[in-house]
Amino acid sequence: MNPDTGSRSTRLEVVMDSISTDGSVSRRTVLATGGGVALAASTLAACGGGDGTTPSGPSSSQSAMAGAGGGAGRVLAKVSDVPVGGAVSATDAQGKPLIVSQPSAGSVVAFSAICTHMGCTVAPDGKILRCPCHGSTYDPATGTNTGGPAPRPLSKVTVSVKDGNVVEG
Repeated sequence: MNPDTGSRSTRLEVVMDSISTDGSVSRRTVLATGGGVALAASTLAACGGGDGTTPSGPSSSQSAMAGAGGGAGRVLAKVSDVPVGGAVSATDAQGKPLIVSQPSAGSVVAFSAICTHMGCTVAPDGKILRCPCHGSTYDPATGTNTGGPAPRPLSKVTVSVKDGNVVEG
């Protein structure tokens, strides 16, 4: 409290009170002000990153297959890289995570890899798809939620097979 006004002192008043008459600033003021700046900087840095559940980008093989185009016709994976009865992770032309599955030999399907519970990135885990955040599971052949808190299936993405590749559209 400021004894002269009866109101709370502001940071400026505290700093101004600690400047001596010769214009120098006390070590305590420099350390206290510097600590506040460091705290603000670390808080901003912590707000800048992702949630750590998504990969940093497509693999080099996915990048090489992506070509110059985007959207429909963009290669997501080689059919031979997708295990029969299993799935692989991929990204669409906008960089959004996808799951590409091959329920039976030569038959491919794809789904958004965004968990319908809290939006984390789902990934293949053996014969299921699993969300690392809260344990939701999905069937890789249908995208149906099979366990955990996920309220609905994964969104289907249209894909086709062209020249041995799984392509968007």
